[in-house]
Amino acid sequence: MWQAENVRARLLELYPHSTVEILGMTTRGDQILDRTLSKVGGKGLFVKELEVAMQQGEADLAVHSLKDVPMELPQGFELAAILEREDPRDAFVSNDYTSLADLPAGAIVGTSSLRRQALIAARYPQLVIQPLRGNLDTRLAKLDRGEYAAIILAAAGLKRLGMAERIRSVIAPEDSLPAPGQGAMAIEILSVRKDLQDLLAPLNHIDTERAVRAERQLSRTFGGSCQVPLAAFATVEKDAMRLRAMVATPDGKRIAHADIQGAADSPEALGVQIAKVLESQDASAILAACKVE
Repeated sequence: MWQAENVRARLLELYPHSTVEILGMTTRGDQILDRTLSKVGGKGLFVKELEVAMQQGEADLAVHSLKDVPMELPQGFELAAILEREDPRDAFVSNDYTSLADLPAGAIVGTSSLRRQALIAARYPQLVIQPLRGNLDTRLAKLDRGEYAAIILAAAGLKRLGMAERIRSVIAPEDSLPAPGQGAMAIEILSVRKDLQDLLAPLNHIDTERAVRAERQLSRTFGGSCQVPLAAFATVEKDAMRLRAMVATPDGKRIAHADIQGAADSPEALGVQIAKVLESQDASAILAACKVE
């Protein structure tokens, strides 16, 4: 809802004489809280109902957290704008400790992400990692009840909802590489709505768009989903892009990683290139092992 309100405010700034209404909806991803996304259908659970609303004419556009958007959109849909990225890093949240390194052996860490699970397990095998689902308030309440010594969340979500004070420390990309699209918001529309393409164009942030296109291309190459511990993070500096990526088994015992640079105006090509570097490190075998598990 914060994301929808944010886009509504931006549209009213651009088009002050327009009317922008919010159609609140609950998706399957919001409803299923007792299992990890990787076991109940993945990222598409957060967008399907919104796409149906657009098809039925109940809504003109949908606002998503980009990391929840499947790498392949259904036919007839497209992303009309990618908004400027908020902090893409993971956040360490705890009432008693300041960082992962401070946690004692056997401490329970909560996360809903196989990517985070793999990265934590690789660096801190002495920690116990347990699933954590629910909205932000639910997750923080579980931490406050003592069910976890710490939880790992997206820094962007905490900052957007005015909860930045709950962040004990942000985790550098070198230690926890973000998920493709993390921290970015996307606006989805029906492909036939050329009128909306023009209206939404001013909201598109070109550097963010290029970065996430590279990240999503890598994920698309490996069939990225919630079942795959995969990370990809691109940064743009003028005409150059740096793209870092990682695939791993959930236990963190097998990891392939790569770090390349290239032209910012060829993001998909860079995504394909880094996929080949990962493939040279047996990435397909790592991902095949994940699916067996």
